Amino acid sequence: MTKQMSKRTPAVQRRQTQQLAPHSGEPTNGPLTAEELQLAVRNHSMPLEALRKDITPPGLHYLVDHFDIPFIDAEHWHLRIGGAVQRSLELSLRALLRDPSISIPVTLECAGNGRSLLRPRPLSQPWILEGVGTSTWTGVPLAYLLSQSGVDEDAVEVVFTGADAGIQGGVRQQYARSLPIAEALRPDVVLAYRMNGAELPPQHGYPLRLVVPGWYGMASVKWLSSIKVVTKPFDGFQQAVAYRYQQDADDAGTPVTWMKVRSLMVPPGVPDFFTRRRFLPAGPVMLTGRAWSGEGAVQRVDVGIDGKWAPAHLEHPAAPFAWCAWSMPWVADPGDHELSCRATDASGAAQPLEQVWNYQGMGNNAVQRIKVTVE
Repeated sequence: MTKQMSKRTPAVQRRQTQQLAPHSGEPTNGPLTAEELQLAVRNHSMPLEALRKDITPPGLHYLVDHFDIPFIDAEHWHLRIGGAVQRSLELSLRALLRDPSISIPVTLECAGNGRSLLRPRPLSQPWILEGVGTSTWTGVPLAYLLSQSGVDEDAVEVVFTGADAGIQGGVRQQYARSLPIAEALRPDVVLAYRMNGAELPPQHGYPLRLVVPGWYGMASVKWLSSIKVVTKPFDGFQQAVAYRYQQDADDAGTPVTWMKVRSLMVPPGVPDFFTRRRFLPAGPVMLTGRAWSGEGAVQRVDVGIDGKWAPAHLEHPAAPFAWCAWSMPWVADPGDHELSCRATDASGAAQPLEQVWNYQGMGNNAVQRIKVTVE
């Protein structure tokens, strides 16, 4: 593993790296910066019309790559499993393909989805709403491999390190994240080598990636090179400094984990090329979309028409952590309208009408609003 910030306390880390990941500076009310535009070109969102599909094609699924995409020769690649285990393992892709496998549909959302809508705007990947996608991931259950290694009784976390390397917040690193032991041993956490039935595309983690259902996408480490069981909490940069709910740069914050409840609507009608405002003819139209949550099954979606709310019809999801479809008929009257949607999950959590601001722009799940003109 490359050098992390383990020799500094989190408070010292924050003071010495004022450009907290994933930021390149203090939040701003100004126009998009050249750095943000560069990130927006490298990474990409899912077009909202792709919400019509149960499963998102790989080329439409949202994408965030922190550093350069590693191009790995699978013939010479090995996954190392070690640390606080009884038996260290080194496995080739061919060996992993012989192990028991599962296939599971999972909705992944970027923790910073919606960041660009905040005021002031945290500087990082400038998501609007589309940092999401649902794919069927096939691979070896992580719990199976950990059982083959034999986890020590005093283990507290499992650290996953990818092959992608770079500098963030002034720290040279490989991308690495950890999961608590209880989460790592869940039966649905998978080391995936297939996406929608085909081998992983390079940008999605070929030849092997972690997929953690229910958690924001930062937990699903790509281009896996090693798995290490540890007896004390991991304090690498992506864990201790990045991906935290903070009020300001000096706030220690709390870690980002489970996805908050959210719903999105397929924009009806057709768009204006530049503004993306929607236009549709008067008369009956079926409003449709998807809803998901990492903290409990979606129980309800309400659709707002000019501020008046009505319940939508919900369909069953394909899996516990896959999005569910919703629909509601609307008779569109001529004029300008605002459409919105709001989901509630089994925990009782509902999407806020306005987003609560935080320093890194994480966990944004305010209701979507779509301006339409009915002709």
